[in-house]
Amino acid sequence: MSQRRRFQFSSLGITRGALIIFGISVGLSLVWMMCEPAAKATLTEYVVASPSQIFERGRVWTILTSPFLEVEFFQLLLQGFMMFMFVPTLERFWGTARFYRFVAATSIIGLLVGVGVGQLLGTDVPIHGLGPFTWGTVVAYGIVYARQPVQIFGVLPLTGKQMMYGFIAFLAVFVLLQQKWQEGASFAGAMVTAAVMVSKRWSPGLVWKRWRIQRARAKLTVLQGGAPKPPKRDEQKWLN
Repeated sequence: MSQRRRFQFSSLGITRGALIIFGISVGLSLVWMMCEPAAKATLTEYVVASPSQIFERGRVWTILTSPFLEVEFFQLLLQGFMMFMFVPTLERFWGTARFYRFVAATSIIGLLVGVGVGQLLGTDVPIHGLGPFTWGTVVAYGIVYARQPVQIFGVLPLTGKQMMYGFIAFLAVFVLLQQKWQEGASFAGAMVTAAVMVSKRWSPGLVWKRWRIQRARAKLTVLQGGAPKPPKRDEQKWLN
């Protein structure tokens, strides 16, 4: 009997974790897009995070649901492009468990920064979609693969670091021209979070490991082995 071959996500050009995250986003976003206006308003009310949703109505669960809803089809396509282009490389390098932690940290912190800025400015702008996470992946890729050659659409030969700076410059111009301060703050918060997580100096995981190593060393004592002890010095011998 012929053995069944296990399905490999690599045949799709995307890793398992990235496919699951993007699949949830696509499913929820398409449901929202196909709903009637009244149903859209109800779904938005209980899924999307905004300053009024969190600080006035107390719907804190939207912090977890809002990143998976994208209301613009073009943005959904852009996120899919990023998922296939950069994310699989990072997930293979980190492993799926660490990748999920990265998704959670960049999405939640980015959303909270955007909502916080909106609360300070007095504007009730909703923050939703995987945009903070995808921009965080650009920064993470640019740091981890700083010298890795990258070709955008097979035309522009760049390194990972150069590509990162180019994307950041494009985002800064977009935010300034559109004056989308809350979204820009959300993206910036996610990118700073990504830079900290992949940094060899400030990464929380590495800091925790260094602290545990130092704590373990503090409990260790040096035992003298079988080497003979040096004879005691006769101080009286050298007195005048």
